[in-house]
Amino acid sequence: MANDFFSTLRTHFSKLTDGEKSASEVRAVLNQWMRDGSGAIKVKIEDEVERSVSKMGFVKRGEFEALKEEVARLKSEAKKTGVKKAPIKKSASKRSEIKKTPAKKTSK
Repeated sequence: MANDFFSTLRTHFSKLTDGEKSASEVRAVLNQWMRDGSGAIKVKIEDEVERSVSKMGFVKRGEFEALKEEVARLKSEAKKTGVKKAPIKKSASKRSEIKKTPAKKTSK
């Protein structure tokens, strides 16, 4: 990237010194080139941030808000149609899941 920048500068500087372009033309070209470059960098940064955030399991605020609205809509439709919530089944406590075995008697 640095080589591209210096190469572009050398090219336009030589055109300026040879009289092919005026200083304002060179300035305009370089400003446009820098704007284009900064836009490309911005896109790359946004893409990388999105990938990293996605890997961490986060969602965008817009996606979260859309999901929240969908849940609210589904709840209101369920109320209108009279659909009841399914009961939540509670699992047995861990103590009751463990089977107790009788202690072995040892003979003396």
